[in-house]
Amino acid sequence: MDNSIAADQLKTIIERIERLEEEKKALSDDIKDVYGEAKANGFDTKIIRKIVAIRKKDHAERKEEEAIMELYLEALGMA
Repeated sequence: MDNSIAADQLKTIIERIERLEEEKKALSDDIKDVYGEAKANGFDTKIIRKIVAIRKKDHAERKEEEAIMELYLEALGMA
């Protein structure tokens, strides 16, 4: 592979990564704005973040985590 072709390819890859990083930052800012809106409307954003995390998991994974949590809470006398 010609050195100038490799350099051009590397530059293109770097520029794509930079654009994606900019998009990721913009999306992150948008998400932060939505959480701010939720908070302004009286919602608990800590709980909303937990719900978002829970919804990412499938049903079986969620049930397994809940069962383990219950077991641990019982072991600590908190259930």
